[in-house]
Amino acid sequence: MSKRNFLKTAAALTVAMAFGSAQAQTTPIKFQLDWRFEGPSALFLLPQAKGYFKEAKLDVAIDAGNGSGATVTRVASGAYDMGFADLAALMEFNANNPDAPNKPVAVMMVYNVTPASVMALKKSGIKAPADLNGKKMGAPVFDAGRRAFPIFAKANNVTGVQWTSMDPPLRETMLVRGDVDAITGFTFTSLLNLEARGVKAEDVTVLAYPDYGVKLYGNVIIVSPKFLKENPAAVKAFLVAFTKGAKDVIADPAKAVTYVKERDGIVNTELETRRLKLAIDTVINTPSARAEGFGQVEAPRLSLMASQVSDAFNTKSRVDPAAVWTSAYLPSKAELNILPKK
Repeated sequence: MSKRNFLKTAAALTVAMAFGSAQAQTTPIKFQLDWRFEGPSALFLLPQAKGYFKEAKLDVAIDAGNGSGATVTRVASGAYDMGFADLAALMEFNANNPDAPNKPVAVMMVYNVTPASVMALKKSGIKAPADLNGKKMGAPVFDAGRRAFPIFAKANNVTGVQWTSMDPPLRETMLVRGDVDAITGFTFTSLLNLEARGVKAEDVTVLAYPDYGVKLYGNVIIVSPKFLKENPAAVKAFLVAFTKGAKDVIADPAKAVTYVKERDGIVNTELETRRLKLAIDTVINTPSARAEGFGQVEAPRLSLMASQVSDAFNTKSRVDPAAVWTSAYLPSKAELNILPKK
């Protein structure tokens, strides 16, 4: 081999080794959403599609979910490294499984207030919580609003409610048919689903939990403790990339939904854009989120929620706020400053 060819070969090997080393430094992350691919999932699909995770040396695989409870369980089992789930569901799992070896922990607040609400058709005469006394209500058994309803009921002196269970696709249909008087669900999910079934928004009574004394936090990003211990830098990098993507989503929801459409071609772009905007306005860019800071929590409020969940869900042990939340992996305050003033 000539000296020239030798040098070419050596240079090629050096490049290949450098590339291989860079590839080896990429951390794979299996991520589970709380629900199917809808408008709000753009918060995760946009940074993936725009390469923000890749730039952070992360290989993130995002799967749709079928409820926060299932997401928490799958992260706890090790089937997923990280996920997006309702904080109350995380609290319930941890308090009911005190001896579980891999209880997930929340590392970033995304929905600063719960999206849960009670919804009824105005023609039913339901206008306020007191009108729910003795009524027939419906929701899937794992619905976050249904699980937290005892907190809502206690705050508003609601008694005598009878529950009907159903699969998620039937919830709004049963309300329209009159099979139930009211339902619980995430406002930006059920309200638009009712519209899709021919009901005008102005004909729906929405009793949003935060408006009636229930100041629960909503969805958080959760991590397996095993993954957190083994890959702390990767978790920090994920949250930085996610925050960068969230800023883009808030700035241009319509554009963000195109990335949801890329992932699931059957979604209705106009509908999901409305759903995303509703989520941003009601649970992400809220007065409390702007006061506390995007991604963060307020300790007294977290402690109150832990106590409320312990009582309402009748957990085996009391929820320990310190065991379900850590702010140690959050981006800097400057990086978290993404919420525009209203």
